[in-house]
Amino acid sequence: MQIKNVKVYGEDKRFEEGEIFIDEDRGIFAEGENLPEGKVIDGEGCFAVPGFIDIHFHGCKGYDFCDGTTEAIEKIAEYEASVGVTAICPATMTLPAGELEHILATAAGYRKGAHGGADLLGVNMEGPFISEEKKGAQDARNICRCDAGMFRRFQNAAEGLVKYIGIAPEKEGALEFVEEVKDEVHVSLAHTNADYDSAKAAYDKGACHAVHLYNAMPAFSHRAPGVVGAVADSSHVMAELICDGVHIHPAVVRTTFKMLGEERIIFISDSMRATGMPDGRYTLGGLDVDVKGNRATLVSDGSLAGSATNLMDCVRTAVKKMEIPLETAIGCATVNPAKSLGVYDKYGSISVGKKANMLLLDKDLNLKAVIKDGKMLERQAV
Repeated sequence: MQIKNVKVYGEDKRFEEGEIFIDEDRGIFAEGENLPEGKVIDGEGCFAVPGFIDIHFHGCKGYDFCDGTTEAIEKIAEYEASVGVTAICPATMTLPAGELEHILATAAGYRKGAHGGADLLGVNMEGPFISEEKKGAQDARNICRCDAGMFRRFQNAAEGLVKYIGIAPEKEGALEFVEEVKDEVHVSLAHTNADYDSAKAAYDKGACHAVHLYNAMPAFSHRAPGVVGAVADSSHVMAELICDGVHIHPAVVRTTFKMLGEERIIFISDSMRATGMPDGRYTLGGLDVDVKGNRATLVSDGSLAGSATNLMDCVRTAVKKMEIPLETAIGCATVNPAKSLGVYDKYGSISVGKKANMLLLDKDLNLKAVIKDGKMLERQAV
């Protein structure tokens, strides 16, 4: 396949007019490398960008990753690919340990099979080592203290798929946990009531990630900078942002880019099973959630309960409503998550030798085409 007349997003995070050469078996290759027979596509001046990578979301189209079934993962992967998310790292909730092991084992089994849709690159464990005070939509009955042995049982069940494990660093045993597992998994601060000193201590010990920055953590203020301040002061830490227009004010998103720089920010959707579905009542982690528009809230207390927005729509919101440059927003949904996951050799950019996963977007950021593994998926008009 040859795609002509497109603005190609390069590894330098800039667009340049050009063309792309793709083979289903070889992926992306350079011009002149024995061009195989195949159709030539006129990109009509569209932006050609890498397929998006969502490293933190729960579900969509009525399914949740924690349903623990192959069908759920298949349906989730199909929907995500259809909206331009060609690789995924779904998140677990705070559930009983036995249920989590089953969910992880199901994911490991799924990955061994041949499936369409988005590629499953890992799992982001949002619990159960979190705080009761900032549990959000997590079920407090299943929260437990950090336990390296339990984490390793999770990782064994997942056959190495767990890429992130969330903790509340203020809890007993948390810093020791970080020291013990930091070379085995990305330790992230998640659903935590930590002050600056506790959070910074965890990052100094080797934690390297922040789950949905600003949400489910103390507010950032001039006398109590909390987790946000500790992230800002820890240059090795990458932070997730939910740019759905509900979770974070646009001015805060812009300020965060000024604080951290664009290389350290990863856009996520945090979407739950209502994404792509009508308004109504759904569940997240066993708790009832009401969804209206793109706002999802717990029935019990009105707390935000994930989002009902996919990553493509989050990127559009960041660009169109939050004044984030397109080049920057694309990098936060492609380059940065690929680097965080350690898969930038195969994903995250339109480069020779990488997987042929890419999107064509028109000037209004409407999705015109999804190319997955060198094959054109059904034309989109979102």
